[in-house]
Amino acid sequence: MHYWVGSHCLVIDSEKSNPKRLKSFFPLGVISVADRITIVNEKMNKIPGRSWMLYLLEIFNTQYIALELNLICQFDGQDYFEAIFRGVNQYRFVHVLPVVGHTYNRQLFLDSHKQTVRYTLTDKDSGQHEIYDLSTKNVAEFNFQGSRQFTGIEWWNKMRNSPYPIKYEVEISQLLFGLRDNPAEDDYSTTFYPYNALLPNDDGLMALYPVSMRDLKIKDDGCISYLITSGRCSTGIRYGC
Repeated sequence: MHYWVGSHCLVIDSEKSNPKRLKSFFPLGVISVADRITIVNEKMNKIPGRSWMLYLLEIFNTQYIALELNLICQFDGQDYFEAIFRGVNQYRFVHVLPVVGHTYNRQLFLDSHKQTVRYTLTDKDSGQHEIYDLSTKNVAEFNFQGSRQFTGIEWWNKMRNSPYPIKYEVEISQLLFGLRDNPAEDDYSTTFYPYNALLPNDDGLMALYPVSMRDLKIKDDGCISYLITSGRCSTGIRYGC
């Protein structure tokens, strides 16, 4: 069975006709998204046989095609970062590997000029950097703009109908969206802005999920930060909307 819990990333702004009235939305023209994931510690929880879980960085384009750069934990102890397109694993990162205590920058970039999706992963502690470019030329009329972003976790359980306790406690921070800046000088020229709202989302299959999403705060960089740890929750984090 397949389960997920987390939040959509949004922006809140006042309406022009009524400045006191706020509206939440996903920004127009998004061509890149990013976050920072810190593996705080490892829990002594065993993943069921033939199963796996994912710590998600996920964006959907306007055709609702999912693009993901996830930290994946498997039943056999093989943990890694993976580039995913339309739910299919495309590339396992081999140089940047998950290490407890390390912090990683994850970024997805939709490149309409080269017709690729660029997956970028950087270990902030070791300095190791890895890029994977996925061609979208075989996808009919692929649209290179985002329509929504999701942060949270996902389970695949091949043994029973329930999610299971998480393997890693992680901090998610620097949740950002990118808008094209100056493409005449640089194909990847992008200006990033922080989200300021989270809207809960889950699969609707469980009354409680075996995870806690807490300690939400705005750091000095102006970005949302929260902790994924052991516990119980009924849905993802709501903030600002």
